[in-house]
Amino acid sequence: MTDASSPSIRFNNGASYERMMGVWSRSAGEIFLDWAAPPPGLAWVDIGCGNGAFTQLIAERHAPSAIDGIDPSEPQLSYARTRPGAAMAAFHNGDAMALPFADAAFDVAVMALVIFFVPEPARGVAEMVRVVAPGGTVAAYAWDMEGGGFPLQPILDELRKMGHAPSLPPSADASRLDVLQSLWTGAGLTDVDTRVIDVTRVFADFEDFWSASSSGASVTAALAAMAPDEIAQLKSRVRAGLSADATGRITCSARANAIKGRKPA
Repeated sequence: MTDASSPSIRFNNGASYERMMGVWSRSAGEIFLDWAAPPPGLAWVDIGCGNGAFTQLIAERHAPSAIDGIDPSEPQLSYARTRPGAAMAAFHNGDAMALPFADAAFDVAVMALVIFFVPEPARGVAEMVRVVAPGGTVAAYAWDMEGGGFPLQPILDELRKMGHAPSLPPSADASRLDVLQSLWTGAGLTDVDTRVIDVTRVFADFEDFWSASSSGASVTAALAAMAPDEIAQLKSRVRAGLSADATGRITCSARANAIKGRKPA
């Protein structure tokens, strides 16, 4: 899932994003949706829907009456439109800070792994509130970027140690629970609640981990600026920092912060 308006970090390949982040997204998204627990039959908007992984989860788990997804990447949207599980959804190209929807058009507005990409998070939250009907739900979850919860953290940490600072989302601090709480209460939402989501993913071996994780936009950009011997050194350092079981499988963890609130009736 991606969003708006960061020229340095833009995901334009739905298939590679699915391999890199789709599995992580689904694991965290399932926990998030169980916690948010909206009833069936509601109209949803998925802001920063990317390749439709989370949109599909909504369709599968919550029997919505309608789903609209919005994202700035047309290649990602093209991939989303191929998902059989998201066939009921309507996908639109657009900006989280200027949603192309009428006031009070939805019952639920969600941002899944997106808010740290929005250059002005408060504007993004205000737009979510605007398009949700009174009594509706506004919710989000985001990798804990500043707390080390990002799934690509093992690679990013070693890149920094080697002097290659990868691009960070423009609003990384918006993933903190205290900042999320401030954004939600500042937008006038009530019944605001938060939780931490911990997830794990198992890779068959190191090469499986590397091929999936090194396709992330921030990692790809860093690798493009490195010489082959530096990349080999990076892989060696990352490998040394990961623990494999007797069969070579590697288990990695990630952590997201989640928030939900209600628009006053």
